[in-house]
Amino acid sequence: MLQALGLSKDADLIYRTLLAEPSFGVAELARGLGLAEPRVRQGLDELARCRLARASAEHPDRLRAVNPEVGLTALLQRQELELAERQRELAEHKTLVLKTISEYAEHSGEAGQASQRLIGMDSIFGRLEQLATQVRFECLSVMPGGAQSEASLDTSRPLDSDALSRGVSIMTLYQDSVRNDPATYAYARWLTKLGGEVRTAPLLPPRMLIFDRQTAVVPIDPSNTKLGALCTREPAVVASLLVIYRQAWEMALPLGTAVEGVDGGPTAVERELLRLLATGLTDEAAGNRLGLSARTVRRQMAGLMERLGAASRFEAGLRAAQKGWL
Repeated sequence: MLQALGLSKDADLIYRTLLAEPSFGVAELARGLGLAEPRVRQGLDELARCRLARASAEHPDRLRAVNPEVGLTALLQRQELELAERQRELAEHKTLVLKTISEYAEHSGEAGQASQRLIGMDSIFGRLEQLATQVRFECLSVMPGGAQSEASLDTSRPLDSDALSRGVSIMTLYQDSVRNDPATYAYARWLTKLGGEVRTAPLLPPRMLIFDRQTAVVPIDPSNTKLGALCTREPAVVASLLVIYRQAWEMALPLGTAVEGVDGGPTAVERELLRLLATGLTDEAAGNRLGLSARTVRRQMAGLMERLGAASRFEAGLRAAQKGWL
């Protein structure tokens, strides 16, 4: 139960035992679970740090388990807030790295050098096909924007299938909005069935592919990927992109994980939508960031206003702030 929330197996067992046997102390827990007392104390400390166990009013030398309805809900809310904070930090790192990438794109040389500009979709697809057939152990990718183009999916399918058959690890990040596009969602499901790993998040870094932690392909202009791409083996650039990728991967959820809000609160996508609109972005601009159409943005905002009992977006923002959603 609690292992899915990041706690240890010992803490999970101890928590469930305390719920069933509130009077148990360290000695009773050790005997009942077959654990050494130091492991029990370590598990209790872990529960206390997560606010799932508190000092007993009747027995000050013991801890009591906090009601799951209170403790687990609060734990999920704290993790959600931490996730949002890390996403904001990721966005700051992304800006710095994109500036560096842009500088390399402006001054990169021709093929054979550390960085190469790929102009036109045929040039990009051709280079990606070459890299995909040469990859030895790992391919990392970020695919923002929700729905992926039919050409991209058609090109990727045989390459991904071949790489997985050779034992290459494929880890792909999509936006949560990928669930709104049947073709892209079906592709993601197909990829996981073949052994690939797919995670989703409300916001993602710009599109990127990293092969064997040595070669990266990123768009020259993230807002218009058709303009061209930069293929680079510059160690500093690839290392920076790897840091951004790993942060984004840790914050994302496996494909198929439920994304509903806690106790009627906003989902991760809804929380980001509220935050983006609160900064003054239009429906279209916020939708572009989240991989959603303007129509979907308006529909989600209408639903949020109804749940908040707000008659206007301004009032919805005030009530969302009062509830701690912003």
